[in-house]
Parts: sequence; C-alpha cells; structure tokens
Amino acid sequence: MCSTENNAELQATSSDPALILELKTRRPPSLEGRAGCETWSVDFSPDGGWFAWSMGHGIVWVVAWPLDSEDSQDGETDRGDKSFSCGHPVWGLAFGPRPPKSGKSARPARTPPKGNSLLLATGLENGVIKIWNVLSGVAVFDLHGHEGVVRDLVFPQNGTLTLISSSRDKTLRIWDLAHKGKKVQVLSGHKDWISCCSVSSDCSMIASVGRFDRMVCLWSLRSYTFMRNLTGGPHKTLYLLSSCEFSPDGALLATAAFSGSSWWIDLWDPYTAEKLATLVDYFEDYGQNQISSIQFSPNGLYLAIVTDDRALRIWEPGKKGMVMQTKADRDSNGLCCKYHPQGGVVATGTRDGHVRFWRAPRTVPSLCHLCRSILRHSVSTHQMEPLPLPKRILEYLTYRNIPERLNTCCSSDEEEWEG
Repeated sequence: MCSTENNAELQATSSDPALILELKTRRPPSLEGRAGCETWSVDFSPDGGWFAWSMGHGIVWVVAWPLDSEDSQDGETDRGDKSFSCGHPVWGLAFGPRPPKSGKSARPARTPPKGNSLLLATGLENGVIKIWNVLSGVAVFDLHGHEGVVRDLVFPQNGTLTLISSSRDKTLRIWDLAHKGKKVQVLSGHKDWISCCSVSSDCSMIASVGRFDRMVCLWSLRSYTFMRNLTGGPHKTLYLLSSCEFSPDGALLATAAFSGSSWWIDLWDPYTAEKLATLVDYFEDYGQNQISSIQFSPNGLYLAIVTDDRALRIWEPGKKGMVMQTKADRDSNGLCCKYHPQGGVVATGTRDGHVRFWRAPRTVPSLCHLCRSILRHSVSTHQMEPLPLPKRILEYLTYRNIPERLNTCCSSDEEEWEG
C-alpha cells in the first residue's frame, strides 16, 4: 500500500465509476479552503514509475506508481514515499530528463534516464526553481532569475538536461541543468503573466500563452528567438488564456481560453499559424466554469480537459461531444491534469490540495493514425503540402479534415461567436 504517514490519505470509494482513487491531504481544519492549499501541478515520471503533486503549503509529495503496489523496494531503488519541503507555495513541477520518443530519430540522452539521474524541478511562488534528486530526496541546487511566480516547467523530450520555465514576470527561461543553470536563455515578448508553456515533440518549438495579454507565442528552441504570434481573430472582447499543449506528433497545438459564459479550445497548425478548428462549450452560470488545463493522451487520440467544476472531460479532436465526462463537483475547482505516460489514467489536481486518478479510455489507434503520427513527427506542414498525394489523404495528414467549429453538446441558446 501507499505509505501516507501523516500527510495524505488514500480513498478508493466513489459514486463515479471512472474514479480509480483519490489522495486527500491531511491538514488542520483551520487551513481547509484557504489560500496555499492548492494543487497547482501534478506530473508522472517519464517511465511512469513515480507520481508527484504539489499538495499545498510548500510541500511536494512523491509516491511510487501504481499507488497500491506492495513493493516499496525495487532492487537497490528506494520506492518509499518522499516529501520535499520547498519553503514557498509550489506552482509548477516537472520530472526530467525525458528520454526521446524514438531512439532512432533523436540524439541520445546525455545522462541515463534511470537511477540517480531522475530529477524533479519545482517552481515556487518567489520565483526560485528548486531541483531535487528524486531517489535521495536531496535538493541539488536552486535556479534564480525569475522575478515572479514560476507557473510552468517543461523538460523537452530529448534526454538532455534542458529545462524550460514560464513565469508571471512575463518571460520564459531556458536553463542548462548540466551547468547548474549558469547558462540560461531568456525569452521576452509577452506583455503580461504567462499561464503555460509546451515543447513540440521534435524539440524545435516552444509554445506559450499569456493569461491577460491573450498572446499565443511560438519560439524557436534552436535559436532561442521569437517566431510568431498565433491569431485567428478575436473570439470575444474579454477572455483569458489558460493552457496550451502540443500533440505528441507536434503537428497540432491546442490552446484553451474562457470568458464569462463559455470556454473553448482552438487547434492550430504551428507551422503555418492557421487555426484549424474550435471546440466550444457554453454554460448557464456566468463565470462559474472556466477551463483550467488541457493535455493530449500519449497516443494523440484524445485531449483531456479540466474545468472549474472539477469535472474531467475527454475529447477526441474532430468529434462532436465528449468521449468521457465525469460528474461535476462544485466543492473545489479543478486546476491541472496529467496523463500517465502509458495512457489509460489521468491525474487531476484541485484547489483543495487533493488529487484524483481517473480511468481514461483506452483505444488501439488505427493504422492511418499511426502512420500520420510517425510521419508528422519529422515532416512539417510545409514539407507535406508539395507532395503528390490525393487531396483527401493530404487533408488527413495535415489535420485539415477536422470540422472548423464544434460544440461539446447541442445548444439552443448559443451566443454570437466572432472569429
């Protein structure tokens, strides 16, 4: 069983059949619901053997996955629970380094992904990034430079000790952990807080979204320069951007935004800056269901969506409606989500510091989807378009077969939509 000591308890009972189990933080009643309790970020290690979440009040809890494993020792590896005290509220975290998706198509990792090389980066409210050795539980070093909350952290999937961070100080920073962060590149261009960042699967591009400046920026991870701002016409006068995510093949970029009465997800071609499709959801309670986080499944078939009502939605891009939707729960807002590297499980974090693990759809990808994923991982849209292929096949390979406008469900009370 998962050792929870005095910090968290594991519960496996629920009225929702999709819920596998829930981790609830134990804290004094006086602290329940107060600022500082939030689970702003969760993550699985690259091999899926560890899970980490920011459980509030500057504590990050790391447990072996699966949680019901009876083995706390794996050879010489300590598989017991680990608690990292960061001293300040933790807003972002990420395991790394992350090995390449395909060893044949990417350069080898500088360091092996197992053993003592497994690191956990934690982004703090005071702008500091702490780097931890997961197995020893030791803080290796700190990264200084950000002047605001470190909102998101990403290790590129290339096996290197490169870390990308985004902050409320309006900048992204690219750190070389092999040199303990002494070599750093700063990317400036956003006009306000950066909500989220993501790295393409070929590690050529970084995407970032600004919460208030409503900018979707693409940056070159090779030259550390600004590439373009994605614009598709204003949806509304007032809206906020909350999340972004590259598809596993790098051919799509999904961005999430919300206004007072709706949320939506835009699908972009990052190579051509063309907006391909928009998924829209309307709700009756004004300002009560903003979208918080999105993430593609490891095989790229689905997109996980977390909203304020704590519900988890699973969408298959191009389809109307949801493949899966859990029950709404207004007791606490949903804040983040993360797929297990092997798929089938999605972890979600909430404002009350709890974590829920959901059973996600498992589907064997079609041969068409597998061929597209392999091809698009290394071939850009610009390289695809001149190929002498039938129009229908080319549209499929470039995701132009997705309907431009989709709703989560049928609605007779839709407001006007610009764009």
